[in-house]
Parts: sequence; structure tokens; C-alpha cells
Amino acid sequence: MATPLEQFLVRAEALLARVEAVLPQAPREPDWKLGFAFRWRKRNSGATGGGASYLQAVAHVSPIALDDLQHIGPQKEQIEQNTRQFVQGKPANNVLLTGARGTGKSSLIKACLNQFGKDGLRLIEVDKADLAELPDIVDIVAGRPERFIIFCDDLSFEEGESGYKALKVALDGSISAQSDNVLIYATSNRRHLMPERMSDNMSYKHDEDGDLHPGETVEEKISLSERFGLWLTFYPFKQDDYLAIVGHWLSSLGCSEAQIEASRADALRWALQRGSRSGRVAWQFAKDFAGKQA
Repeated sequence: MATPLEQFLVRAEALLARVEAVLPQAPREPDWKLGFAFRWRKRNSGATGGGASYLQAVAHVSPIALDDLQHIGPQKEQIEQNTRQFVQGKPANNVLLTGARGTGKSSLIKACLNQFGKDGLRLIEVDKADLAELPDIVDIVAGRPERFIIFCDDLSFEEGESGYKALKVALDGSISAQSDNVLIYATSNRRHLMPERMSDNMSYKHDEDGDLHPGETVEEKISLSERFGLWLTFYPFKQDDYLAIVGHWLSSLGCSEAQIEASRADALRWALQRGSRSGRVAWQFAKDFAGKQA
């Protein structure tokens, strides 16, 4: 028969096991040899809802190249140069890509990874819901020799969201300096990442010299976007640009010049049905058209 002390130790070990299951675990480093791209993931643990966060290697990375992205030459040139500086250990900026949907914002970041992955560039994709854990991600990669881009796709915030403050601090607001091997690249359809309302205009004030100054509400909304050193804006494509992009993708999918020429009317109808002449729509049409050819 167990002594009272032995019974106590058994109960104490069982209690510790239950407590350890609830407490958050320290993030673990992944096997960096598994690839160039990673996702920040949270593993749920039972009914408590807790769980450890970890970096998951991406098995199949989009193969898109910089040359595949057409009619965004100035934006492509700027982000390529900024990324090259970063990979070479030179000063470089966090980047915010905003503007029309489907114009290549996310694809441009993926293409930079394919361009510079062999030179030590790595990409970590983080969902908006996990932005509060950015300090943990930075701590994991801070001592690594590689250069890391933290990628936040399709980013936008509503009033009071916690991720908004977390990203501000990560960009330029913490008492600790940002690690020199980490940059943040984010895409959004909103230039200031927050909804802009007519009522915001009421907060503007005129000083004695007639200068116009934004109020506190507007200042707060632009305070996040201005922490990105490089802004790249994307605009809807003109018809000729859209058709040229269609032609590029059809050619890459094996269509002949005659087939590309014959596709123009169908490509325009396809764009009209979707209400957009974007690069994404062009790619979707090209897959549909090329797939139907003999």
C-alpha cells in the first residue's frame, strides 16, 4: 500500500501534467533545410483551446517569376531593388503594397522569394489573427544567417483590433530595435489599412495661417501605414495591358500566336463578366482557354 507521501507525489505529478497542457509552450525552430517559405501556425490543444505556435515549412511554393508580372514595371523595380539591398545586408525598408485587387501585389512578393531564395532570402507568412505573436517570430529568427521577410497578405483592420497595435509596435514602436535580418512586407486594398469614413473629415482643423491639419482620428489611421518606409501603389490595367497579360500567360501555357490572337474577344468578355481587367482575371482566363485547346 502506498504511503501518504507517495500518494501526494502521484497527485502532484498529475496536476503538473494538466497545468503544462494548458500553459503556452515556447515556439520551436523548424528544420530550415525544408524550404524557403514558412507559415506561422497555431496547434490547438484539447478543449482548453491553448496550443503551441510553430513555423510550418511550405512544401509547394508558387513558381511565379518577376518576368511573369507584366505592366507593373515601376513597382517591380522598386521592390526588387529594396529586396536586393536587404539580401546583401544593406539598409532596406518595410514595404506596403496597396491598390486595385488582382494586380500582382502578393505575386510580386512571392516572385521576390523565387528570385533571391538562393541568396538566403526566406519568407514567413503570418495571418492577421496571429500578428500579436510577431515578437515570438522575430526572436526565433534573430540569430539566423538568413534574411527573413514576414509576409502579411490582404491586410486590413477594423476599429479596436489587437493586431493593429501589434503591427505598429513591430514596425517601429518597441523599446527593442527591429532585428536587422527581418523586414515586413504587407499587401492591402486600403492605403491606410483602416476604413475611411466621411465623418473623419470633420476632425480636420485650420490654423491661423490657413493650413489644414488632420485630427486625432485621422492621425491614428495613418500612423500605421506611414511606418512602412516604401509604399507601392497598384492601379487597374488598361484594356491593351490586360490583353498583353493574357497573351503572356497563354504563351507560357503553350498556345500559338494564332490561338492568342483568336482569344482576344473571349478574353474581353471574360473580364466584362467579372467586372475587372486584372492580372488575376487574365490568368484565370488563360487557364480556361488553354485547357480547351487541342
